[in-house]
Amino acid sequence: MERWRTSSRLPVVLEVLRGPEAEPAARRLAEAFGGEPVVVGERLVGEPGYRSRRLLFASGGEIILHDDAVAAVLLHLRPTSALTSGLHLPDWIDGVDDDATLDQLTTALEAPRHLAGFGSPYLALDGGYARLTFTEDRGWNDPGNLESITVTAEKPGLTCRPEDDDCPSCSDLLVRSSDPTGGFDVAATTASLTAALTAGLVTEDAHWVRLADLRPLHASGLMARVESQLTCTTCRRIICFALLQDSPPTFTYAVLNDARRRPLGAIPPVEQWGDTARIAEEREAMHYLDHEPGAWFLLEQQDVLYLQARYVISSMADDSALIRLDDSEREAYRTGGRDHVARLASRIHDGSPHREESPYHQRDLLQGSDGASYREAVTRAIVNHTWLAEQRRR
Repeated sequence: MERWRTSSRLPVVLEVLRGPEAEPAARRLAEAFGGEPVVVGERLVGEPGYRSRRLLFASGGEIILHDDAVAAVLLHLRPTSALTSGLHLPDWIDGVDDDATLDQLTTALEAPRHLAGFGSPYLALDGGYARLTFTEDRGWNDPGNLESITVTAEKPGLTCRPEDDDCPSCSDLLVRSSDPTGGFDVAATTASLTAALTAGLVTEDAHWVRLADLRPLHASGLMARVESQLTCTTCRRIICFALLQDSPPTFTYAVLNDARRRPLGAIPPVEQWGDTARIAEEREAMHYLDHEPGAWFLLEQQDVLYLQARYVISSMADDSALIRLDDSEREAYRTGGRDHVARLASRIHDGSPHREESPYHQRDLLQGSDGASYREAVTRAIVNHTWLAEQRRR
């Protein structure tokens, strides 16, 4: 039998998950945390929304409920803005102290260890998971670096973290309507998100509709559903802001795997829905010309040709290089068409552009100081032609 069942109080935590606050199990846990909470917070998250309720106890324990069902239990081990001290870990797990490391916890609990992403180790328990949060998501085996343990029924990484309901950067970006029937103010929410984008609190995903284009594209009626996606730079949740022709707008938070599966049709040409300024802007932008799935994209901007070609770094990683075609390559394309582009892309692939000795390393625009801008320009140009775009249209 795993040691966590008999040498820790985690079974007391696990039995409350997904149950209501009024159940005896939840009341027993509250008593174990010291009785009445010292801080109670509540908010409506997203639209359609769910009610998030947080009960913080002076001992360092916390219970988070979603629509009156326990979504997570946190064991805070360090002082926070609302706590003068953290929970005493030996009271909950035998064989460790308050400076326990990942290895020590794994040994003490005898629970399988896994990773959610690159910075979130967690232990698999029967009926739940214990996610471990360390200072700056590193130093897992440095004593004193463990900040908290979050126990959930949901596997870490597959859903948003319940404690991020109150993220200081993105939790208040939705502007609710004053209408008693509910909903939210689309114009005010767009302005709120735009301000957050300008301030660097969120970043915009170029694979989706630009936030600035969302409302005019929706107003055109050309798409049944338009959506922008923005990632919070603090909690990493993805905000999915969608306007629909036959339903109320939605504002939800998602993890990457769920966000990328959301539907989106092909985005119509700007000339069909944009104003004069937006059309003029688009004329200056990079545009798609041709591609070979999984291999290359040919693009054009103000009579300059660019080739983005995929290459393999190792069996575990790949990337793309973006080169500006020189005069001889442009002439070869004029006479040889896409066959020449395919041969050039193959040479780039075989040339390992990530290596400094490669003839394509210095030519790779994504390696330079403007690499992020070029990458975004390419992503917007090919938005209707990627494998991901094909999946979203199904």
